[in-house]
Amino acid sequence: MIYNNIMELKVSIGGIVDLADDLTPKVIDETKLNSGVFEDIIETALFHKESAVREVCQALIRSISKDLGAFPASIQSIYEAMGRGEAGGFTVPAINVRGMTHIFAETVFKAAMKLNVGPFIFEIARSEIGYTNQRPSEFSAMICAGAVKAGYKGPIFIQGDHFQIKPAAYKSDPAAELGELRNLIYEAIEAEFYNIDVDSSTLV
Repeated sequence: MIYNNIMELKVSIGGIVDLADDLTPKVIDETKLNSGVFEDIIETALFHKESAVREVCQALIRSISKDLGAFPASIQSIYEAMGRGEAGGFTVPAINVRGMTHIFAETVFKAAMKLNVGPFIFEIARSEIGYTNQRPSEFSAMICAGAVKAGYKGPIFIQGDHFQIKPAAYKSDPAAELGELRNLIYEAIEAEFYNIDVDSSTLV
C-alpha cells in the first residue's frame, strides 16, 4: 500500500514506531513493523507521486534502520587496518545493485549472516544512477530497508562507484562538469554514502 500522505503514515505506524516531531523514529514493536507496515513505507518511498513524500519515507527508512542497529558507515578504517597488517585474509566484494534493490540487499544480508561472512559493499555508479533511475537517497534507503527486513545488525557500507568525469562535458565546460560531479558527491553524502570512488581516469 502506498500512503497518501505523511499524516496517514503516522497514523498507520502508531504503536509500532514512535515518531518525534522531527520524524526521528523509535521502534516499539519490530515484529509488527515487519508484518506489512514496513513494506508500505518502502512502497511509498519508491512509488509515491510526490518526490517530497518519497524523500521523507526514504529518510525514515534509514533512521529506522539505524534505530534497529544497522547503520551506514565508512569502510576506510578496515582498509587502514589491512594496510597496517592488523586485518587480512579476506577480500571485500563490492556489489552493484541495479534493480529490486531492497529485495536484493535483504538476500545478501541474510546470506552473509547465515555464512558469517563480511564485510561487503553495496555500490552504484554515476552512470547507473542515471539509467536505473535510482538517486542516492532512494538507493541508500533501499539498502537499509533490506537490512531491516533481514534482521541485520551492524555497519552498512554504501559506496558511490565510479563517480566519473564525463570527458565530452569536461572538454566543453570543465567548471560545469566538475560542478555536476561535486553536486552528486554532496547528494550522495547527504544520503549517507560514506564511501566515494571518484574516477578521473576518463580524462587520461
